[in-house]
This record gives sequence, structure tokens and C-alpha cells, in this order.
Amino acid sequence: MGKQSDKIRFNVGGKIFETTATTLASANKSSMFGAMFDDEWNLQPREVNEEYFIDRNPDCFSVLLDLLRTGKLHVPPNVPEKLLYNEALFYGLLDNLRSAKWGRFDVNHLEVTSSVRCRPPRDWSAIRASPDGVISSSHVAGGIGLFSSSTGDLRHRYQLYESDKVRGFSAGALCFNSAGKIFASCSGTKNGEIAVWDQVTGKLFDYFETSGGLFLGGSENIQWLNESNCLFVSKLDSSYSWQREKDYISLLDFRDKSILCSRTSLSMQHIISTNYKGTCSVVDAIPTNESYSICVVDEYENLDFVDLRNTGESIRWNSKSQRGIENKYPKLTFHGGQLFCSKDDKISVNSGGLDQWVLTSVLERSQGGSIRDFSIGGDRLFALHSDENVFGVWETPSAPII
Repeated sequence: MGKQSDKIRFNVGGKIFETTATTLASANKSSMFGAMFDDEWNLQPREVNEEYFIDRNPDCFSVLLDLLRTGKLHVPPNVPEKLLYNEALFYGLLDNLRSAKWGRFDVNHLEVTSSVRCRPPRDWSAIRASPDGVISSSHVAGGIGLFSSSTGDLRHRYQLYESDKVRGFSAGALCFNSAGKIFASCSGTKNGEIAVWDQVTGKLFDYFETSGGLFLGGSENIQWLNESNCLFVSKLDSSYSWQREKDYISLLDFRDKSILCSRTSLSMQHIISTNYKGTCSVVDAIPTNESYSICVVDEYENLDFVDLRNTGESIRWNSKSQRGIENKYPKLTFHGGQLFCSKDDKISVNSGGLDQWVLTSVLERSQGGSIRDFSIGGDRLFALHSDENVFGVWETPSAPII
């Protein structure tokens, strides 16, 4: 065997390409090119002048190789966009392609890039995006599915088992953590629980059964808190006053299956709003960067922050609404120090801190009717609409090439 060179030759569809190990190292480790390196990013041993044959489209390969070489995306008119995306998927370069075309998440420059219809159609009740942008959804009576964010096709279904038999259940809220686990509230089971699956293998990993008088299977919002290593859960949108005594906001510790703190019947703490006469109720809540600081919203899009540990604290709304018009699907998300709140077919973005939150922008013009749920992950925002299981994808365009 002769001395190994840093240069690498490819024969793609009969066309010869020559590049360097430095260029290929720009790809992800999980890509086809990443497999050519060892754990320390040194090229695997090979014959001198060895040529790798790949029976794929050479025009697309040329675009992708140039992307790895320069970090810029230049697509000639003769290369269809759909074909380029398919080839990028084959090589494991889809993230590189997307990053070149769409920049880091910037709420001031978000654009609707696509409206995707779920296939097959299902009654979606929630949508969540993982840190790498993979989406998962829960269904009223169909469990949990992992879907393609570009086509809406079902990729995997997550099941509950009892004595090696599949258990039927209805999925409610769900979330991801940074370790590749999916959490979901599961009703219709014997005890009602929060179940945990491995995102990659689909294996049931852990569960937290109903405890302390809280029906966890009915949780309508859950969120994993990485810093405190606990799970935030809440149930707040009861339709009838006699059900409000079952509402709760809690923090769960999966390590010893304990409830760290809990605040029940929060939605019964009504106050008079300064903008209209009447009472209002908490209908959604999310944790902020501080584990015990909770942002709450009422049906009129008024905001407030409460300390989950202070059970005697009342709610003093930071009024936003100018009219007493009830919001059908009010949902909150806290991301990058900003508050996102959905109202009808729009998402308002609030910036600030403490009691001073200012509306800075509004996301609109996505198709599919009222926004039922939304989630941010992988530098994209996914909005689940109420009409025909359509979800919109919002992304930030990359900076123009000067």
C-alpha cells in the first residue's frame, strides 16, 4: 500500500470529482462522508488513488460538494429543488442544506416556508419539535406518531405495552428532552400516566403513574426542564366550573417519582381585568428559565408570572387584550427570552422581562385556520392548525450572498 493522500476521488454517475478530507469533514458525523473518518476525524485507511463509485445524480453531488467546500448554496437552474433535497437526504446532508438556505431562528425575519398536510389524516391534538427539528404529534385516540416535517408522512408509532400486549391509549401533551426521549401524557389506561420513550428505538423507557391526587394522564401541557432535571406538567383548560378543582400545575422528579411542588385549582383564582368587566381564568402555563417561575395566560391573552412555590400568591394580569373576545386555542411558548402566544390564526411575540412585556411582532399568513398548538425546535417554528391536520413551517432565510 502506498502513502495515503489527503485527496479523495469520487465517481458519481460516471462523472469524476476530486476533493479533500478537510472539505468532507464539514459534513455531519452521521452522514455518508462522516463514515469515512474515525472518531478523531482522521480518514479511514484506503488504497492510494482509490476511487469511490456512487450511482447517483452528478449535478446534485456537485452542488452538495460545493456546499461543503464553501458553506454557501449555489443551485443552477437545471437542478430541481425537490431532487436536490432527496439527494441531500441520501448523503445525510439535509441539515447542511437547510442551514445554508435558512438561517438561525430569528423571530423578526421568520417566513412561512411550507404548509404540510399529515398523511394519513389524523385527529392531531398537539405537535412538538425536538431540538434537531424532528416533529412528533399526539392524537385524540391514535397514540403518538413521529412524522416527517417536510412531507407529513408517518415514520414511527409509539406504543404502550402490558404483559407483552399493546395497550390502547389516548395521547395528550408531549415533549422532547435533549437526550432523545419523548414524554407524553396517556389517558385511557388503568392508572393514567406520563410515559417516556426512546425517540430512536421507540422502546418504552419509563413512566410516572398518577400520584398525589393528580390525574397525570390528563395533563394538557408538559415540558422537560434540562437545568433542574424535572418535568413540568399542567392541566388548566377544563370546560366546566365543577372540573376546575381538578386543575393543577406541578413539577415532577422522575428519579424518585416524587412531586417537587404543585399548585392546584389555579384557574379558580379570578380577578377583574383593567380592560373589561368580568372574570378570567388561567388556560395555559409554561415554565421560564427559572424552574419555579411560571408564565400564565388567560382566555383573552393577558399574561402574568407566578411563583409555583407561593400557593398564596394571587394573579395580577399584565393586560394585553383591548376587547373581551375569548381566544379559542390560547397556547404559550417561552423561547430565547421571548414569549410566544397563539391567538386564532396568529402568534404574538412579546419581549421584555419581569412585569414589562411588550408586543414586538406578530406571525401570521399561515394557512389552515386557527392555530391549535405550536412548537419551536431545530431553528424552526411548527404551527398545528385546526383545519384538516395542516401544520405550517416557519423558518429564517439565510443572509444574502454579497
